[in-house]
Amino acid sequence: MRSTVRRLGLAIALSPLSLGCGATQSAPPSTAANPCLVDLTYTYDESTVYWPTSPSKFEKETLSYGTTPGGFFYSSFAIATPEHGGTHLDAPIHFVEGQATVDAVPLERLIAPAVVVDISEAATADADALLTVEDLEAFEREHGAIEPGTIVLIRTGWGRYWPDPKRYLGSDVPGDASNLHFPGVSEEAARALVERQVASVGIDTASIDYGPSTDFLAHRVLGEAGIPIFENVAALDRLPARGAQVYALPMKIGGGSGAPTRIIAFVPAAECSGR
Repeated sequence: MRSTVRRLGLAIALSPLSLGCGATQSAPPSTAANPCLVDLTYTYDESTVYWPTSPSKFEKETLSYGTTPGGFFYSSFAIATPEHGGTHLDAPIHFVEGQATVDAVPLERLIAPAVVVDISEAATADADALLTVEDLEAFEREHGAIEPGTIVLIRTGWGRYWPDPKRYLGSDVPGDASNLHFPGVSEEAARALVERQVASVGIDTASIDYGPSTDFLAHRVLGEAGIPIFENVAALDRLPARGAQVYALPMKIGGGSGAPTRIIAFVPAAECSGR
């Protein structure tokens, strides 16, 4: 009976969603039997990578841990973290005044079918590689159009350097963000994603804008269109180019410009082998 209930619960969780942002779709591909669950989130701990100018990092203080006077075990902790570090969401207001804060980002932008655009080959050759419009068009020729309401994830392969800040960011000098090197999204590609009316955009680096950026145009272009961003996304090598259903749920911080986010993906059973 319990196994029947569990299967029923999974079926409900994977049932068709009515998505906004112009999405038109049938049941998500992950309704196939026995989909893989993939965690796209890095653990928050003392090794979590933050922007070099961040005034602090993840902090965890033990409030209670052990046996109580009543004879039972009890644990409790206090945590503190800047909004932007680890696997997190950038709300549109992060770079665009008047746009949505974390608590106002529509759920339709956080739960949607996903595509993974792989630029890891270019990134291996050049740490400052950028996703281009040509990359998007090449993806669409091979895998089909990026439809409105899609979560677009950019795989650069940079997750292999997590959590080494020197290799992941290009520099580990505290307080200095002037010599960073990692891949990102070009302004033109960001505008092309806006034209496609995507739900949100994620990347497996510390920023949607590449390391040397000083004007953060990808952030600004996407933010002006109300499109949230996911940064430091883990395990993108475990997702197929198309077919996963992504759930990205940030801590609901009132008025926040960003928030730690748990991101998971349902991958169709046919795509699970070897992942």
